[in-house]
This record gives sequence, C-alpha cells and structure tokens, in this order.
Amino acid sequence: MAETQAANGAQPAGPRSTLPVALDAMGGDYAPAEVVLGAVQAATEYGVGVTLVGPEPIIAPELAKHDTSGLHIDIVHTDEVIGMDEHPAEAVRTKRRNSITLCHELTRDGKALGAVSAGNSGAVLAAAIFTLRRIKGVDRPAFGGVFPAANGKRVMVIDIGANTDCKPPYLLQFALMGTAYMRAVFGDESPKVGLLANGEEETKGDQLTQEAHRLIKAAAPTAGINFIGNVEGKDINGGEVDIVVCDGFVGNVVLKTLEGMSKMLLDTIRQELTAGPITSVGALLAKPAFDRVRKKLDYQEYGGVPVLGVNGVSIIAHGRSKARAIKNAIRVARQAAEAQLPQAIADGLTRLGPSAADEAPVTSEAR
Repeated sequence: MAETQAANGAQPAGPRSTLPVALDAMGGDYAPAEVVLGAVQAATEYGVGVTLVGPEPIIAPELAKHDTSGLHIDIVHTDEVIGMDEHPAEAVRTKRRNSITLCHELTRDGKALGAVSAGNSGAVLAAAIFTLRRIKGVDRPAFGGVFPAANGKRVMVIDIGANTDCKPPYLLQFALMGTAYMRAVFGDESPKVGLLANGEEETKGDQLTQEAHRLIKAAAPTAGINFIGNVEGKDINGGEVDIVVCDGFVGNVVLKTLEGMSKMLLDTIRQELTAGPITSVGALLAKPAFDRVRKKLDYQEYGGVPVLGVNGVSIIAHGRSKARAIKNAIRVARQAAEAQLPQAIADGLTRLGPSAADEAPVTSEAR
C-alpha cells in the first residue's frame, strides 16, 4: 500500500476537498475492529474517504468483514504502534513510523484532510506539534472539548488536558483559539467566552486566573473576543457561555467530572424507571425522550476533540471509543478541515501581536 512521502509546500484542503481522513486504526481500547467499523460507517454516511493507518495484516481482515463497495477506504501500512502506557514524546521520537505520526504526516503532506486517533492522547499531541508544527503566535496548543449545555446549546472547554501548567498568555490564546473554532465549525460569529474561576468577581481566582482575566479583558476588543468575565463551575453547562477557558489540569478534572456525572444520571434514571411494574410501563412511554437525553449526554455523539493551535487538523477521540464515536470523530475532522480552522486561528492570532512562544518540550499529562 501507499507509503507517506514528504511534500514541501502542500496546500491545505479547500472546502470541497475529496481528500480522505487519516485514521489511526490501532488507537483505543477496541482497535482495530471498532475503529475499522467506524471508518466504514463514516464513509457510508458522510461520503468521506478514510485512510486506515497501521499493520495491514491486522487491518485488512477486519476491513474484509464489511461491504466496502463504492467506499473510498485504503490502508497505509506500518508495523509501529504506540501503546497507551508509553511516554508520549519519547515514543513519537523513537518510533518514527508509528501509526499516529503517519496520520499526521499524511495531513502535513496534503494527502489527508486531518488525522484522527483514539490512542495515547499525549502522543497525538506530540505528533501534532512535531509534525504539523505550531501556528505562529501559539505558545501551547490545547485540547478543546465540546459538551452539551442547557436549551440545546453547546459549550467548549479549553484546555482539557494538554497543558497542566499554564501562563496567563496561554489562556488568552486559548480564548482566541476557542473563538475561532466556534466561528469556523459552528458558525457562531460572537461566542461568549468565560474564564473559569471560583467566583464571578475579577478579584477571584489564583494569580494565574487574575492575570489571565486582565490580559483577556484588555485584548478582547482588538482580538474579537466576546469576553463576559469570570464564570463558575455551575455555569459550564448553563447555556449562557459558549467557551470556558482554564488550564489543562482544571479542564481535565472538569472533563472527567462531566463524564462521570452524565453516566451516573443516566444509570440512575434507568434504574428508577425500571424499579417496578408501574414505572416500567412509564419507562416504555418515556423511552423516546430518554433516548434523546442519552444521545445529548453521550460523548460518542461528539466524536473527538481538536488539537487547537497546530498547522493542520488533529482530532483526539476517547480511548474507549467504539464505532459510533470513531465515525463522529471523522466527521469532526472533516468539518474542521472544510472550515479551514488552522487558518482561522492564524488570522485571529495576528491581531494579538508578537508571541512569546518558546520551544519548551511537550508536557501533556492527558491520557
């Protein structure tokens, strides 16, 4: 099968590109079976091409289980795979032909719309930075997770684990990158940005939060950020804020809390509805509504989160992703590519002036 080759100066895909999405076939707890199934579902439902990256002797038999006639699915072979327990940056450096890096090389070389992996998230971040490189003006790329909010709205929390130690300018850049994402992908021209703190007053929060508040407030008019000030944890899903900015340590705690709370609520409702004969009858009547609620709270519907701040599209899916989540992660990658997200972020960052970006090593704690 095809090998990746460097292609300097490759142009990003346009809105109507027929390029495939590069998918790490070995990433996640249910690879390769569920990953391959998700690729087939995405190709069938969305009409998008998919390049499966990984050991062909393992992937090909899984692909052969499905009817792929008329679908654009191919395989790029490599024997190297990064495990979930490996050190991200070290593994990316030593395993030069690992499936995660090859997905990003295909993206860099103009052979794929974007890279998708449910594997080691730290390795995805490292591969995105080393291969795609950072957008000029970005100190630290970040993970932006989209979650359901009240009244049918959605909210992005950024950062949710890429940077556990942050400086105030990073949070300003997170606010701008989140704004660019919501505009480009969801068409929200003026998303409301809030800074996560332990109170709404400007004086609340630690030193990082207070200084970040000052920077974002000062830069907001020039940078086109609709900054509404500090928000609290209760506001994340309240529907009054579209983007919540925080450091990666806090954001990752928020992510895991929301996942656990959603599961607990769904399990509790299911148990109560089936607790007795009367409630079981009611459960049958309520099933359509329950299914709609479950769909809104299910992380698999949101597919994956983007690595914001790199010169290309890189999507991280949940490590427990099954076919539906993989299918939706491919959809997210295509949406970001067709919206020309990296260019939208670059355009926004030019309004912030010179960056203090440095070349510090990747220090993600995300898994």
